[in-house]
Amino acid sequence: MALQEFAPAGVMIIIAIVLAFIILMISRVFGPFRPSFRKNSPYESGMKPIGPANRRMPIKFYLVAVLFIIFDVEVIFFLPWAVAMRDLSVYGLIVMGVFTLILVVGFIYEWKKGALEWE
Repeated sequence: MALQEFAPAGVMIIIAIVLAFIILMISRVFGPFRPSFRKNSPYESGMKPIGPANRRMPIKFYLVAVLFIIFDVEVIFFLPWAVAMRDLSVYGLIVMGVFTLILVVGFIYEWKKGALEWE
């Protein structure tokens, strides 16, 4: 009984997958396909790339991404809480205080790791 509620979503997912497959096949059959060495070679702004294509990324990018996720999640959860704050009373205040404390600990961790210092 409960799975019947998800049937339309399942049908939509199946239709999307089939449609994407059909579009790719039509493009492959009717589109121009003339591979060559020049077309399959790496391309970077009209010039041959210098050095290997797979370089290590500095950890700073990872730390900035984690910071973005922390504050993005914070904003997503604070807005509904602020709208329904009067209905939640003291319990809602305590729960959001714990949530904010966890986020502040994550922020302090990022700060100590030096993620906020860009060189």
